[in-house]
Amino acid sequence: MDQPNRRFEIEFIILIATLMAIVAMAINMILPAFADITRHFGLDTPTQVGLTVSLLYVGLAFGQITFGAISDNLGRKPAMLAGLGIFVVGTLVSWSAPTFPLLIFGQIIQGFGLGAPRVITVAIIRDRFEGSGMARIMSFIMMIFALVPTVSPYIGQAVIVASDWRMLFVVFVAGTMLAALWFACRLPESHPTSARTGFSFRPVLVNLRDVLSNRAAMVHAATLGIVSGAFIAYLNLSQQIFEFQYGLGNQYPFYFALMSLSLASASFINGRVVVAVGLERLSAFGLFGMIAGSTVLVGIIAISPSDPALPVLLVYLMAMMFCFGILVSNLNALAMKSLGTVAGTGAALVGALTTLISVPLAIMVGNIHHNSVLSLASAFGLFALISLCMVRFIPTERLQVNT
Repeated sequence: MDQPNRRFEIEFIILIATLMAIVAMAINMILPAFADITRHFGLDTPTQVGLTVSLLYVGLAFGQITFGAISDNLGRKPAMLAGLGIFVVGTLVSWSAPTFPLLIFGQIIQGFGLGAPRVITVAIIRDRFEGSGMARIMSFIMMIFALVPTVSPYIGQAVIVASDWRMLFVVFVAGTMLAALWFACRLPESHPTSARTGFSFRPVLVNLRDVLSNRAAMVHAATLGIVSGAFIAYLNLSQQIFEFQYGLGNQYPFYFALMSLSLASASFINGRVVVAVGLERLSAFGLFGMIAGSTVLVGIIAISPSDPALPVLLVYLMAMMFCFGILVSNLNALAMKSLGTVAGTGAALVGALTTLISVPLAIMVGNIHHNSVLSLASAFGLFALISLCMVRFIPTERLQVNT
C-alpha cells in the first residue's frame, strides 16, 4: 500500500472508531453517575438507573433500522449527520430533565440518534471491504473503540467531581459536534449515487426482504445478540459489583478500565490473525472460551459459601471480555459477509436484531442478580452455549443470493 493510501486508511480507521466511540461514551461515561442520579431523583437502588442504559439500547435498535434504510437510499453522509443531530437533541433533553422518566425519554432519543453512527459506520466499512478484510479493519477499529471504556469512566468521574452529573451531557454535545464536523469534511461518500434509488418505501421493503431472507446473516446476528446480552448485563451491573459488593468505592473506574483493556487486546490480536485463522474458527474459540471460563467460575461459587475472591473474579471477567472482543468483530463480519449492495439495511437489521435480543436478556439477568456474581457467570456460560449450538447445528446457507 502506498503512503497516501496508508495515511487515508489510518485516518479512516481513527474516524470510524471515533464515530463508534460516541455510542460507547454515551453509555460508559454515565456509569459513575449512577449513585448521584439515584440520590437526585430519590430512586430506591442504582439498579433502576440501569434502565437508562437498557432503554438507550432500545432506541438504538429502532434508530439502526431507520438510518440503515435511509443510508442505502439517500447516501451514508446525510443519514449519519441527521442521526448525530437527533442524538444532540436527545442529549439536551436528558441534560434538562426535571424528572427521571424524562431523563429516560432523553436517553431513548439519544439511542435512536446513535443508531446512525452504530449502523452506518459498519455499512461504510462494508462499502470498502468484505470478508476477512472487513474483519481485519473492524478489529483495528474495535481495538480503538474498546479503549474508550478504559478511559470514559475516569472522564465521567472527573466531570462529575468538577461539576455535576448533568455536565456529562454537555461534554457529549461538544464531542459529537466535533466528530460530525470531521466526518463531513474528510470522509468521501462511500455509497455512489448510481447504487441509490431515492427514498421510497418500495426499495426499503425490497432491501428488508433480501436481508431477512439471508439465513447466514440472521443466524450470526442472533448469535451476537445472545452473547451481547451477558455483556450488557455486565455493563449494567459492573458498578454495583465492583463498588458495592466488593467494596472498591472510587476505584471502580480503574477495575472497569482493566476489563476494557482485555477487550481491546482481543480486537488487536484478532486483527492480526483473522486472515490466516478465519472468521469461523475464531468465533468458535470465543464461544468455547466463554463456556469453559464460566463453567469453572460457577463450579467455584457452588463449592464456596461466598462470592469468589477479587483476583479470581478479575481473571474471569478479563477472559470474558477477551472472548467477547473476539466475537464482536468476527460475528459482525460473518453476518455482513454476503449482504453486498444492501450493506446499510443489512447492518441496520443485524444491529437491531442484536440489540432487541440482547437488551431483554440483560434486563432479565439484572432482575435475578442478588448480590452474587453467579447470575452474571451463568449468563455468560449459558448464552455462549446457546450461541454455539446455533452456529454449529443450524444451517446457514443463503436462501437468496444478493450481490
